[in-house]
Amino acid sequence: MRHILVGTAGHIDHGKTSLVKALTGIDTDRLEEEKRRGISIDLGFAHLDLNPNIRLGFVDVPGHERFVKNMLAGVAGIDLVLMVIAADESIKPQTREHFDICRLLG
Repeated sequence: MRHILVGTAGHIDHGKTSLVKALTGIDTDRLEEEKRRGISIDLGFAHLDLNPNIRLGFVDVPGHERFVKNMLAGVAGIDLVLMVIAADESIKPQTREHFDICRLLG
């Protein structure tokens, strides 16, 4: 089986976790504090089998500027980036920061 690791990126509250949940059915916000505050704090994980030969693994990273170190830990070793930008808000500061980090990592 081929495994492809996809990391999310983008500003806080732009829908990274919601998109992963819509794709996989898995809520990556698992900590009580994440549920209470409605934001991702730590890395979240989910998977989706595209077919018997391909599995996508998702690393859902926090978008808040205070948790950028967690974002850095999550994007190391990924194959693809899923950059999420809310259509009603456009590009925000953490969108740019996450883009720059991903670009530097290659």
